[in-house]
Amino acid sequence: MVDFGELKSKAEGFVSEHDDQIKQGIDKVGDFVGNKIGHDKVDPIEEKLSGFVDSLGGNKPEGETPAAPPAV
Repeated sequence: MVDFGELKSKAEGFVSEHDDQIKQGIDKVGDFVGNKIGHDKVDPIEEKLSGFVDSLGGNKPEGETPAAPPAV
């Protein structure tokens, strides 16, 4: 049986080790697509993807404060 917790942990580790390379790839693709359809449409998506990479890798994006834990 597949241990999805272990797979998630491995993915998070990979992203945290290679987050700069992943973000560079996002920027390159964003520049290419932005030149074709317009950066005004692509830039917000790039920002969201970079934030997702930060959160998945355990890094907080610049300018963000950690969220408060939910009330019990």
